[in-house]
Amino acid sequence: MTQTDPTAIDPQPLIAAARDAARNAHAPYSRFSVGAAVLLTDGSVVTGANFENASYGLSLCAETVAIATLSAAGRLRDVVAIGVIGGMQVDGVATGTDPVRPCGRCRQVLNEAAGMGARDIAVFCAGAQGERIETHRLRDLLPHAFGPGDLGL
Repeated sequence: MTQTDPTAIDPQPLIAAARDAARNAHAPYSRFSVGAAVLLTDGSVVTGANFENASYGLSLCAETVAIATLSAAGRLRDVVAIGVIGGMQVDGVATGTDPVRPCGRCRQVLNEAAGMGARDIAVFCAGAQGERIETHRLRDLLPHAFGPGDLGL
């Protein structure tokens, strides 16, 4: 698996795109908006926002929305990095400065994309309004990940 060097990627445009995406979050129940922006090998960016449902189990995280969009476009192999932001809504605007990280389910979804592209994914995490950006490699956020190899594929 190719190792993506997170320090070779400027996280600022991804975080800015994730903040823009969070403005479209449908989060009437948790009132916690999340935005994600995925960087592809050609430099393009695809975004997603969380989408909640009154039947809570049907809700979708921002990262999953973005990855599903890429899957529908046949671009899972092209994922290089993702920026994620989130925060509680105050007057319809996401707030908070503490970095938000992908949940376990999203880490697993990202792992599937990483496997398709045979590369580790850089993960940049920030708060909705914070300046501090955490930089991670997916393999560090999801050690001992379950993947196609575990199915004998």
